Amino acid sequence: MSTPPGEYYTEERWQNWLDRIEEEDVDPEDEDSARLLLNLQDDAAIAVAKILTDYEDGDLDEETTIDELAGVREIVLDDIEIDDEETVMLIDGVQTSLLCVFYAAEEFVAEGAANDATITDYIEAAAEAEAEEDLDAALGYCVQAGTQIIGGSELPMEVAEDLEYGLVSEWVNGLDSLQTAMSDPEVVEEDES
Repeated sequence: MSTPPGEYYTEERWQNWLDRIEEEDVDPEDEDSARLLLNLQDDAAIAVAKILTDYEDGDLDEETTIDELAGVREIVLDDIEIDDEETVMLIDGVQTSLLCVFYAAEEFVAEGAANDATITDYIEAAAEAEAEEDLDAALGYCVQAGTQIIGGSELPMEVAEDLEYGLVSEWVNGLDSLQTAMSDPEVVEEDES
């Protein structure tokens, strides 16, 4: 049974996560805090995976799928109103990771899975583009890798581990959440710790 349109992810759900993160006084060095941020990211990736699954199952047409993805993207990538700058920076990192997830999902719906290279090739090309400060190209390569993940290919973790910290590593982190969500789109409960 597919999810009713507009209910894959709600502003209230996102806000509940933000409220919880704000209450917890998040510290990225703390394992529970890191898990909370990852759960926030995974929860949004699961919403994307559910939309894509319903699209692939024929429950959603292309236009509705793009609209649903845009709706989740607007909620998740909206400006955050939290006073603590460090918390805002941590959530911004989650949003950065998810940016690539949304673009990959939209690209997959529009064009299908990229097939000009392997996931490894795309991610290596993205890292090279980032090193040359061509961030648009870097994002484009990560998006292509993401379409392959949606199409069923596996993200090799050794590729992700070899990346320097930066935007590409953030985007690949998001793709890892997407891969997990595509293989097991179970909802992350907001009260899990």
